[in-house]
Amino acid sequence: MLELIKELISFIVHIDVHLEEIIRDFGNWSYLILFAIVFVETGVVIFPFLPGDSLLFASGTLAAAMGAFDMWILIPVFLAAAILGDTVNYHIGHKVGTSIPPKSLLGRVVKKERMEAAEKFFNTHGGKTIVIARFMPFIRTFIPFVAGASKMKYSYFLFYNIFGAILWVFSCTLLGYFFGNIPIIKDNFSVVLILIIFISVVPAVIGAIKSRVGK
Repeated sequence: MLELIKELISFIVHIDVHLEEIIRDFGNWSYLILFAIVFVETGVVIFPFLPGDSLLFASGTLAAAMGAFDMWILIPVFLAAAILGDTVNYHIGHKVGTSIPPKSLLGRVVKKERMEAAEKFFNTHGGKTIVIARFMPFIRTFIPFVAGASKMKYSYFLFYNIFGAILWVFSCTLLGYFFGNIPIIKDNFSVVLILIIFISVVPAVIGAIKSRVGK
């Protein structure tokens, strides 16, 4: 298990190297692989550990540096994966969210009282939560599931799902495209990716601390 975690961290931190390997081995099929990674990361609640922000940033960087990807194809692929992923996640939560066995892994987190509180919260502030969660690793995988399980109105969810996906995909991919090849960033790419992940996680950590202090 520890070895698997080490390999996963290595994959995320050196995503640029792995992307070059994927491009070399699969050519245009690489778009489908990128679609699958983002779709699963956002659409399957048990896979929150797959790369998201770092994958978008690295893809934009390689598109500018090597012409490895066509941005007119890459951005729509990421948008489709992000929107469809959250949509599937929402419907999974809507279908099974209230019938999760209490002793299961999800059941320990998604408890009945939390679902009731989540439903009230999403009906009032759901849109803002969905958009912000796009930029937060792990949390962005869980939020659509909770939204569906709490029976958030789908049309309301879909609007903010699309809006959040556009902000997330364009900002992360274009940041990589325009800034990823600046020498200081290019020479310290692994450090930059770690910083991106760290900055993305900070709001969640602050929120957890505030919640614990409030209690």
